[in-house]
Amino acid sequence: MKEAIESYLKTATSKTAHILERSLTGQDLSEDEATSLFSATGTDFWAVLSAADTLRHQTVGEEVSYVVNRNINFTNVCVKRCSFCAFSRTYRNDEGYYLPQEEILRRVREAYEYGATEVCIQAGLPPGMDGDLYIRLCRAIKEAIPALHIHAFSPEEILYGTQCSGMSFREYLSELKSAGIGSLPGTSAEILVQEVRDRIAPGRITTSQWIEVIQTAHSLGIPTTSTIMYGHVETTRHCAQHLLLLRDMQRQSGGFTEFVPLSFIHTDAPMFTDGLIKDVRTGASGMEVLKMHAISRLVLNQDIPNLQVSWVKEGLKLSQACLAAGANDMGGTLINESISTSAGATHGQLVRPVDLRRVIRDAGRIPVERSTLYKELHRFDSEKVTKLNPLDRLSDEEARRFGSYEQLTQMDRFRFQAPPKSAEKIAGS
Repeated sequence: MKEAIESYLKTATSKTAHILERSLTGQDLSEDEATSLFSATGTDFWAVLSAADTLRHQTVGEEVSYVVNRNINFTNVCVKRCSFCAFSRTYRNDEGYYLPQEEILRRVREAYEYGATEVCIQAGLPPGMDGDLYIRLCRAIKEAIPALHIHAFSPEEILYGTQCSGMSFREYLSELKSAGIGSLPGTSAEILVQEVRDRIAPGRITTSQWIEVIQTAHSLGIPTTSTIMYGHVETTRHCAQHLLLLRDMQRQSGGFTEFVPLSFIHTDAPMFTDGLIKDVRTGASGMEVLKMHAISRLVLNQDIPNLQVSWVKEGLKLSQACLAAGANDMGGTLINESISTSAGATHGQLVRPVDLRRVIRDAGRIPVERSTLYKELHRFDSEKVTKLNPLDRLSDEEARRFGSYEQLTQMDRFRFQAPPKSAEKIAGS
């Protein structure tokens, strides 16, 4: 591998070679240097990917991890209408749905029976929500299946919870921790540059509020992920600023478990389909996806060593290619995926563990099933697996039992009504 990177550095331009050598020797890249790498083409492009792959090998080795989990997006009704979001509906929309607590718990139990170690819960911001709804959900899930890790509620949802409850961030997150939450998804980050946020989602959580929620969570011992959504109106400098901000935050708190680049899905996003914003791109190109993962590794390697690729956004083939561009994690099985699917992503709602292992092996790497917090649960050195995960036994036809987002939006029994405050409290008590 050392010979390979030396060969690529010789073919790169002197400027790019100098930047890559700095990263390879553990030096921090500046905003200008990271911005420069986003413009890499030709031999510079391949040198960037090779350098990222080298750092990945040195830092986390040849293992590629995944988690067996289930997404539960319990409502698509939201008080906000972010221009990039195709998932949300207003409470008057016929496609608005809301899963009651008993259905959420049914899905939690089913996930556990199928070998999930995590449930990931994110949703719209329903009008009329009780301020303690998220706290009660965590408590109910933990009482039902104590062994499951609850990975739930983005900073945007935490902000909404505090607004509905009158609590501070610290008070609200402390209550969630007591109720059993294990970690927060670091979504709703998009681009952590306020001028970009003001264009694509005015009224959404601000950069400073996102930082405050995450820093407060970390100070309370609640780890989080970190993300970026790119390929819309941002510039390469905005991306560089975002990465360096996360690097600085991690050095202060150490609470990020991973970084997950998420490319923009334009197909059904209102800001593209309805022309709400000028000059919106149709998402990132394949080369841009590879560069984003590679540059993320080069910038964040020493501080956030786990770099996840989203098969929901990129599909399994491009995700596999990202494993040669710095990535070392394939994310989760998901079972249900609604947010990217609603925006036009076509790569399915469920990938079985056996399929994730195949993709990883075909990339020449070693599959490892992990926990949410990156504890190794099962290492698959051999292709022979003596004990299959229950999901591995499902045929495509049988997997349809989990339902799709489209089916969910048409089910009368889950049609949205304002969350019943008294009934929900009785059920959760």
